[in-house]
Amino acid sequence: MTYDNFLAELNSAGLSVKRFADLVGMQPNSVSNYKKRGEVPVHLALIASLLAEMSTHRIDYEPVIARVQPVKKRPRGAAGGGRFAGDKQTSLGFHQ
Repeated sequence: MTYDNFLAELNSAGLSVKRFADLVGMQPNSVSNYKKRGEVPVHLALIASLLAEMSTHRIDYEPVIARVQPVKKRPRGAAGGGRFAGDKQTSLGFHQ
């Protein structure tokens, strides 16, 4: 699905990119970065299309999303000083 078609599906569902990202546990920038590629991965396109269809038929998708309870991913590069990618293991001993 093209990014423009993806946005049209979100619009049909009454969602912004930020709200969609929140619903599926992604960072909004991760979703909007697909604009550069011009296409959206099939799993995100499918979710957007299903949400749009549910909205068209006045089916509340919020309880369905709540059953899954997607956990928001941390942004990349969220590592602390001396730690690899934010790993909770002990410090690697690197100092800046």
